[in-house]
Formats: sequence, C-alpha cells, structure tokens
Amino acid sequence: MSNRVDISNLLTEMRALKAQTNAFQKPEALADVNRPSRPGEVQAGTKVPGFSEVMSDAVNKVNDLQSQAGAKAEAYQRGEANVDITDVMIASQKASVSFEAAVQVRNKLVEAYRDIMNMPI
Repeated sequence: MSNRVDISNLLTEMRALKAQTNAFQKPEALADVNRPSRPGEVQAGTKVPGFSEVMSDAVNKVNDLQSQAGAKAEAYQRGEANVDITDVMIASQKASVSFEAAVQVRNKLVEAYRDIMNMPI
C-alpha cells in the first residue's frame, strides 16, 4: 500500500514540475508552422526546437534543481538564518522527483530504441 502512495505523490510532483517548466510542453512555434498567414504562404524563419534541444533543456532543468537543492542544504548546514529546513526538504524532493522522471523518460527511450532495432526489415 505504501508503494501506491509513493506513486501517487510522484505523479503529483511530476505534474507540478511539468506545469512549472516549458521543456515538456508543446513549443509555441509549432502552432504557427502549419497556419500560414495567407493561403499558400508559409511563414519563414519560424524555429521549431528539435528533440535534442528539448531533451537538453529538460536535463539542464534537472541539473539546476539539483544544484539549487545542494546549495540550500549547504546554506542550512552553515546555519544561515534565512534558510528553513522545510525549504531544504522541498528543494530536495523537487530535485529527486525531477531526477526520477528523467530516469523514467530515459528508460522509455531506451526501450523504444530496442523495440525499433528488433523490428524485422
């Protein structure tokens, strides 16, 4: 039963992180690519981020959250007055959840790659 509670908490945190970041949301540029301003006209210069850019942004966000959590933990250990233990724990949990989500995404990508490589030609 406790495993089910952890999964629910993990899903809640993942949804909260998704809402906070733009890394996993549909890029705004995609909305304009297929909608020309006049019939037959395609807008030039619209940059749509690639998969590698989106993944790089997501990994950088995870790294930033882990760095912030580490900095808050160090500040609390130094005894700084403006750092509360609840802030340290929240930052730590955000970093943990974001890392776990990144690991799950990586696992799904590896699984999809293996499935594609094992497909008959």
